[in-house]
Amino acid sequence: MNPKLHFYKFDGAGNDFVLLDARQNDIQLSIDQIVHICHRRFGVGADGLMTLGLGTEGYDFRMLYYNSDGRPADMCGNGGRCIAMFAHLLGLGRMVEGKTHLKFIATDGPHEAVVLEWDEHLKKGVIALSMRDVPAGEVADVLDGRLLNTGVPHYVQQVEDLDHFDVVNEGRRLRHHPAMGPEGANVNFVEPQPDGSLKVRTYERGVEDETWACGTGVTACAIVTGCSSIQARGGHFQVTCQTTEKTFSQITLTGPVSLNFEGELFL
Repeated sequence: MNPKLHFYKFDGAGNDFVLLDARQNDIQLSIDQIVHICHRRFGVGADGLMTLGLGTEGYDFRMLYYNSDGRPADMCGNGGRCIAMFAHLLGLGRMVEGKTHLKFIATDGPHEAVVLEWDEHLKKGVIALSMRDVPAGEVADVLDGRLLNTGVPHYVQQVEDLDHFDVVNEGRRLRHHPAMGPEGANVNFVEPQPDGSLKVRTYERGVEDETWACGTGVTACAIVTGCSSIQARGGHFQVTCQTTEKTFSQITLTGPVSLNFEGELFL
């Protein structure tokens, strides 16, 4: 039983999360409880929920992520950046050349993060997060776009007039398309900009709606298009990687993180 929990609310470029420190207590939440917490009318309101647990040897913590539908996902890029900042504020990590470095385990494997900036007054900062390698042979041509896995599956399709594109209805249709696999995929619509950057809007499975940003989606868009400067609805990202014929490696996702508030949950 978890009658009362202390929570923290973070967002990464408008992609928002409830975070719980599970290092001292084994927090067990049901699907219904997670759905209630993430509900924007009856709960805290969030795109997802994460617990920060004790790390195994060589890692500062373990990240467990749940979408707002209460079901787990292997990885969330913005979630990973937010939980890294949370860990930094809890005093975890090590200092290297004046910056906090963290190592953690998510369901999709190990990750590293660096706190590049933090404003204690504004409770805002910038986090760089390492993402999993993506084999080039697993980036598949599907329908009018490309499908790949950057921790979770993402479909990327270029469109025109993205600002007025029906992301929700078209995203929902494609998310369930048989070509996306048995569990479907997140759907990203992109439009190149005159300055060489890329604008992206994302429909996320598990949230079943458009989110203001998606870290694994931004990463997928960067891999597919080769663009490193990416603008989501909620903020700007930089993605760097090493590209060969066989793999996309040393992928780093950099973007903003904010601590919005903290409080008590009564379940």
